Amino acid sequence: MKTTKRTLLLCFVFCSLIACDKQDDHGASETSAKAEPRYIGTQTCVACHEQEYKTWQNSHHDLAMQEATAETVVGKFDGRTFKYNDVESTFYTKDNQFYARTDGPDGKLTDYPIAYTFGVYPLQQYLIKFPKGRYQALNVVWDSRPKEQGGQRWFHLYPEAEQIDYKDELHWTGIYQNWNFMCADCHSTDLRKNYDFNSDSYQTTWFEINVACEACHGPGSNHVAWAEQPEADRAADDIGLTVLMRERHGVSWAIDASSGNAKRSQPRQTTIEIENCGRCHARRSVIHGEVQPGDPLLDNYRPSLLVAGTYHVDGQIDDEDYVYGSFVQSKMYRAGITCSDCHDPHSLQLRMPGNLVCLQCHLPDKFNNEQHHFHKSDYKPRSYALGNGTQCVDCHMPSKVYMGNDDRRDHNYHIPRPDLSVKYGTPNACNQCHDDKNAEWASSVVTKWYGPQEKPHFASALHAGRTAAPNAHELLKRIINDPDQAGIVRATALNEISRFVTMDSLPSIHSALRSDDPLIRYAAVGALDMVPVQQRTVMLFPLLEDPVRLVRIDAARALAGLPPEQLEIGQRQLLEKVLDEYMEEQRYNADRPGALTNLASIYVVQQKWSEAEKAYKDAIKRGPHFTPAYVNLADLYRQQGKDDKGEQLLKSALAKVRVDAPIQHGLGLLYARQKRYPEALSALKTAADHAPELPRYIYVYAVALYSTGKHKQALQVLESAHQSHPTDMDILYSLVTFYRENGQMEKSTRHLKRLAELYPNHPVVQQLRGH
Repeated sequence: MKTTKRTLLLCFVFCSLIACDKQDDHGASETSAKAEPRYIGTQTCVACHEQEYKTWQNSHHDLAMQEATAETVVGKFDGRTFKYNDVESTFYTKDNQFYARTDGPDGKLTDYPIAYTFGVYPLQQYLIKFPKGRYQALNVVWDSRPKEQGGQRWFHLYPEAEQIDYKDELHWTGIYQNWNFMCADCHSTDLRKNYDFNSDSYQTTWFEINVACEACHGPGSNHVAWAEQPEADRAADDIGLTVLMRERHGVSWAIDASSGNAKRSQPRQTTIEIENCGRCHARRSVIHGEVQPGDPLLDNYRPSLLVAGTYHVDGQIDDEDYVYGSFVQSKMYRAGITCSDCHDPHSLQLRMPGNLVCLQCHLPDKFNNEQHHFHKSDYKPRSYALGNGTQCVDCHMPSKVYMGNDDRRDHNYHIPRPDLSVKYGTPNACNQCHDDKNAEWASSVVTKWYGPQEKPHFASALHAGRTAAPNAHELLKRIINDPDQAGIVRATALNEISRFVTMDSLPSIHSALRSDDPLIRYAAVGALDMVPVQQRTVMLFPLLEDPVRLVRIDAARALAGLPPEQLEIGQRQLLEKVLDEYMEEQRYNADRPGALTNLASIYVVQQKWSEAEKAYKDAIKRGPHFTPAYVNLADLYRQQGKDDKGEQLLKSALAKVRVDAPIQHGLGLLYARQKRYPEALSALKTAADHAPELPRYIYVYAVALYSTGKHKQALQVLESAHQSHPTDMDILYSLVTFYRENGQMEKSTRHLKRLAELYPNHPVVQQLRGH
């Protein structure tokens, strides 16, 4: 690694994704076209930008990563111990070097020197050097908050109940605590991962160890050349920077007295600043390794949509989203707000304290009073982490704790909707403080204050999609076609509708493929995944020439199964060219089993069986815990008539994976094909028991029971499953037909009526009625 005189610290552990508006101009200047820009370092910038440098010093960007020294380490390495499960870790200093004695990859206590600090507040992590250029983030970390807030202690990032030990992929020596892949690119300037697949090693480099000037402004050599010219010769509109973030230049905001809200003097013309921040402040994965500041976000990153596990159905944060995905949902974003309207881009602090930052755009007399928020200013919250209800953020930016002690605020500026909590189980700001009350109470209070909360919300569509409700298709289609919805919301609806695509969906998807928003185009490509490849071709082929990398490579992925002989030579060459861009994404991420599994999937549709088998085996070698690689390789063996190899593979997986339901399900199907029915029923039951949230596994188990003559047991399983998944069509259909075959017509008719209520126009219902 290359280090500099300055050293620094963290931002936080997992990094991720997102993007929005398509842009033609991302700040590339004429100067930078004449000479390839080079990185020059922070010290060069200080001469002209001393105030910005001083503001940046000691910020979280400045301290994103540092060499471990007495000045940078904030944890107590004074012989203190911390016990997690049966492992007692000790933190001490010897010969001016910091050490952690803890369990290594073999479970044995080992003394590890601390190489770098990672982050500073509210926690600090520590990086430890391993062979082959790897650095691992210790997941026993230091709580750097004041003692009265629960800080000044060692703690573990995972609760004890999870029992994370050295055999687990979440152990600090495992793949998910690897700095080179998980954290590095957002904590240093001009970082290059430099992973070599053949040796499974890294030669990761950076230009500056921390998030310095050029991490955001781009390489500065041409800007220096511009500044060194005589003032009369300097171009006014081309100052030599690769990134020009001018969203706020020449803009004023005027507050409308009637609404109490402000309006920009002119529409925001670009999202360069927002996308530039989004490179790190977003949940995303990398699709192109040669990233430069100012590049369109979707040219380099694959966004996370508002998917289950990361976001609740109303768009509130669930898992950590790093802000961007929340912000681009918001009215603030659509009104023209940009990151630096609220945050100083160098210190990263709010431009004004407390409510003042909001009152830049919202009339104080209307919003900063008890008539609006209904809370007493002298109320004392029971916890330092909770507000007293008088701060705008208390209600509109509720927080959630990640990484044990890191309180992060939701940036979608959600209006509290406890009525949605009643319907869908989503959180709400009211009950975050009033946790002794329920959502019904909160909803009634909000209705008393503000009137009925009846405004439609996309939560109904996303909830229907996630639960496979019978009206999901129509609700999702309505969101997809609604131009007033945020782009990321419409993209998420497209992602959800992929399981419900009908001929009636195709016009909406086709229209989305032509959207000005590349995130919507990208999601529309994925919405066609369940449509036969021949039917996708006409709609998707034009997107192989899309100007945004993510859109065109995903179109190529979706068309990879097209037989070459069906294409003209020019079409074939275009598809091969763009598909290679997609494959390059997977090769760049080949230190992850998921990327290798993606490679194998392309080889499968191309009928390149040996390449597919090798890629799946490589995925298992890189990630022995990674369930999809086992399941997909076993299915490849099935296609080749090699179930004996598939059985051996799946059995070996059971000792390695954390989530075994897909493995058990695969084994059950394999045993059923071989007519080994007792073993099949045992494996299918285990799959259903271990993943009760997946109705498909329960349905298959019940069908297997019925097929082997265990009719009563099958019907019992289905009735129980119907209680947990009342709208699942497969379960209802089986209840109708199985009761009918057993002469229990009353029960069959009852379930048929329910099926007809849920799916009145479905061909299956018409067929059953006909019988």
